[in-house]
Amino acid sequence: MSKVKYYYDPDTLSYRKIEPKKSKKYRNLFFFIVGAALFGLIGLIILLNTNWLNTPKELSLDREVHNYELQFEILTRKMEQIEQVLANIEDRDNNIYRLYFEANPIPEEQRKAGFGGINRYNSLEGFNNSEIIINATKRLDIIQKQMVIQSKSLDEIAKLAEEKEKLLAAIPAIQPVRNEDLTRMASGYGWRSDPFTKARKMHWGMDFTAPRGVPIYATGDGTVKRADNRSSGYGKHIRIDHGYGYMSLYAHLSKYNVSKGQKVKRGDLIGFVGNTGRSEAPHLHYEVFKDEERINPINFYYGSLTAEEFENMLKFANQENQSLD
Repeated sequence: MSKVKYYYDPDTLSYRKIEPKKSKKYRNLFFFIVGAALFGLIGLIILLNTNWLNTPKELSLDREVHNYELQFEILTRKMEQIEQVLANIEDRDNNIYRLYFEANPIPEEQRKAGFGGINRYNSLEGFNNSEIIINATKRLDIIQKQMVIQSKSLDEIAKLAEEKEKLLAAIPAIQPVRNEDLTRMASGYGWRSDPFTKARKMHWGMDFTAPRGVPIYATGDGTVKRADNRSSGYGKHIRIDHGYGYMSLYAHLSKYNVSKGQKVKRGDLIGFVGNTGRSEAPHLHYEVFKDEERINPINFYYGSLTAEEFENMLKFANQENQSLD
């Protein structure tokens, strides 16, 4: 209740009530209304930005949104981990596996290329967090593409490894006669004295002196192409096609242990030392062909000789002596 104010009137020698002016009343009323409105507006803003007036449903939705944000953050970290693992696999794929098998590396732009053409993500536009969602979806698509490319690459590497294994098994890589069965390594590849004419001529293989009947072994996996005596000078001989351009020849045999068309493995018994054909004494004449060209067999004994044995063989093979055929 507002206070009633009085003033002293000297004319009437009495106190009179002070009557407020109407303009002042209106002004006070205006300030009151404006103040109340401002106070109400501030209060409304505060309430709208707090959970005081939220309904249980709104509170539940708010918790769900916070959970989605947390799960999205976890998903982002997982994608980063997957990207790191993929990067490591891709690095090893290009710089170890493909390098070893002499395959061209996969270009980086091919591994991490995006998706051109139409907008694949227009269905994700128009939301509050559209940009974040679209970026995450793009990352997942690129990761998926990287995994497909890497999977195909590993399939290719596995195939190359299988071929490499077959190649290593096919190369004529062991000595055809065991060291304990040898009398000596008689002659090597190169210019030698002919045992019959004494003229200097090219000797296209290696001669292993051994008693008649000593076993002869296939030096690599392959298929027997010939096992006959219909080649001039070689007598009874065997030719094995190893594939990949390699072929080995075994001459002057006493008898065969294989037949034409038979598949053999490295180390299989294929025949026996003899003295057939143009031969001065029992021995094995051994040749290796690569792409139909004769090459020095001494370069292929890494599968059966120690370093010391190989050094001794190399010393005898390089001596320009007389061959046995």
